[in-house]
Amino acid sequence: MVFQRDAISKLPAYKQGVAPGDSGAVKLSSNENPFAPLPSVVTVIAEALSTIHLYPSMSAPELTERLAARYDIDAENLAFGAGSVEVASQLIHASAGAGDEVIFAWRSFEAYPILVQVAGATPIPVPLTDGDRHDLPAMAAAITARTRLIFVCNPNNPTGATVTTAEMHDFLARVPENVLVVIDEAYVHFNRDPDSAIGLDFFKQYPNVAVLHTFSKAYGLAGLRLGYAIAPASVAANLRRVSVPFGVSDLAQRAGVASLDAEHELNLRVDILVDERTRVLAGLRAQGWTVADSHANFVWLRTGDDTDRVNAALIEQGILGRAFPGEGIRVSTGSIEANDRFLAAAASLASGSPGQ
Repeated sequence: MVFQRDAISKLPAYKQGVAPGDSGAVKLSSNENPFAPLPSVVTVIAEALSTIHLYPSMSAPELTERLAARYDIDAENLAFGAGSVEVASQLIHASAGAGDEVIFAWRSFEAYPILVQVAGATPIPVPLTDGDRHDLPAMAAAITARTRLIFVCNPNNPTGATVTTAEMHDFLARVPENVLVVIDEAYVHFNRDPDSAIGLDFFKQYPNVAVLHTFSKAYGLAGLRLGYAIAPASVAANLRRVSVPFGVSDLAQRAGVASLDAEHELNLRVDILVDERTRVLAGLRAQGWTVADSHANFVWLRTGDDTDRVNAALIEQGILGRAFPGEGIRVSTGSIEANDRFLAAAASLASGSPGQ
């Protein structure tokens, strides 16, 4: 038998959100943007199709220039990948290996422990608070001489909770400067919490902070795979060293620039989704559900041991959320019609579940 790493065979596979197929169900399991791409972005992509026989630029020069100017940072502070999850993988591979530890809250983005183990490092999950928020004091207490990297997902996936500016300052004061803290802001565009920590502010104040952003959510480019890190120059250089060559396609780069050009239109769509998230939360609470505020493009039903039953009932009524057995169900903010269907399904569930 061909040799394979034993640790890999024991890894859970990353689960993609269930697709509806021909069932007529609505897919609210992947936090996708429900709006179709902007015509201006589609036009740019179509115009680039005649050059897909050529390799893309690995340095993404136009996108780099635009983002560097936007954030008032140096071009050397940017590194790109096929979505922010791939850049997260770069960060892990560049920072940690066998015998090293990577800390993250749990539950948080489910790819973290998988990516850490693929790199041969040791994942250190730290339980969330009872309010489904990052327990930053506990995460600081978990730091050892082997800690190399810490992920802080803000807003947190799948709970939607934020970390405050004061909490982040207190936390970073306890983190050694040789440990990189990555603020994962995949959902930052939907964040309306005035007290929330802003990754870029911390990057500019601390030498050991990096920030992750993606074009998948607010910009609606999930299918093209484009994300980036804002990081200290030495860290960003290492990310480029460990990245997959030509991993960001020319189509993705052009679509990213076109999306920045159309940001006003895209922000109007984000505002609609934030309003819909607010409406869904209010509707759930009016039905008797206990739901915490979310600052992402989804809501979190803390259903505990009743998760399988509640999820099965939602599926029966054509609502495909993302269930985490024994914990809860994350339901994306979709179109108005999809959200109406979700609220109708939630209202019809029998009372007495932990989320109600």
